[in-house]
Amino acid sequence: MSILPHKNELGFYEIRLESIGGLGANLAGKMLAEAGVTGSGLNGSNFSSYGSEKKGSPVKSFVRFCDPQVEIRDHSPIEQPHVVGVFHEALYKTIDVISGLRSDGTVLVNTARNLAEVAADLKMTQGTLAAIDALRIAVEEKTKVNTAMLGALFRICSFLDPDDMRRVIRKTFEKKLPHLVEPNLRTFDRGYNEVQFLALGNGTGDMNQAAFTRTQPVLGYETQELGGILNVTANSVLKDLSGSRQGYLPEYKMEDCINCAACDTVCPDFCIVWEQKPDKRGNLQMFMKGIDYQYCKGCLKCVEACPTTALAAMLEEPHYAEQHRVPQVFPYLTVEGVRS
Repeated sequence: MSILPHKNELGFYEIRLESIGGLGANLAGKMLAEAGVTGSGLNGSNFSSYGSEKKGSPVKSFVRFCDPQVEIRDHSPIEQPHVVGVFHEALYKTIDVISGLRSDGTVLVNTARNLAEVAADLKMTQGTLAAIDALRIAVEEKTKVNTAMLGALFRICSFLDPDDMRRVIRKTFEKKLPHLVEPNLRTFDRGYNEVQFLALGNGTGDMNQAAFTRTQPVLGYETQELGGILNVTANSVLKDLSGSRQGYLPEYKMEDCINCAACDTVCPDFCIVWEQKPDKRGNLQMFMKGIDYQYCKGCLKCVEACPTTALAAMLEEPHYAEQHRVPQVFPYLTVEGVRS
């Protein structure tokens, strides 16, 4: 039987996975719990939290481990985890992914960026930051991000035996998808071996963990205005959909564009930006100016519809969307006194 390195006041070692629909965090949580229970002799539980059950929407998966003699009677969401796995780097633009993390906890991020940059973005000053380029591994092995993340998680959770997960991977895929067994085993091993670590502090001395506080809604039973009025500004224009992309976005080549608007016809999120200017004959026409990546969720329907090579799928590189974004112009919209 494995010995848990840390336990909370209820005797649990807790892991929270932060992801979006389509990256396999739900399955990863199930496989992680199964490997710990069937292989390491621990008692464990897993469940997930998700809303509309569609690609791109936020997903959380929770895993609890404890000694076999301890009964798990707590099935509430994990608020103070020992380990957090972030499957999609853009999530922390809108979600506090390290909320409640213990001072000696570990955060694993799917990223190709420098660890120091990621730590600064997360505002993380203590604990351990781990990083794995799970997307690159998944693309090269023709698998999914979740298996590479599992490999890195097993490196972090050293009390778990990697061979137990290899058996779970075989059991999961060998009957229905036998051709995916070996690629997923390679993906798992690469995640285990390629993860990198940055120690930021151990939660001692002047870096003690701050007291945990549960976030309360702004408008509730006692604070809601009469008549149910919401005085917040509508946020359709302000939304950033980059957190819905699963690693790909459309690359635009203006020199190949024939301005047929096929991309704009199929785009569901108002991403294509147009401008009016004279053509070679001096007649006013609409020309495609670029893509507003703020609203692009990476569905790539525009790439499928494009009759030329003007639009192509590319792996998203750090800062590419910000540097190549062509913002939409809303001349009659003012948000908090600032014209967009």
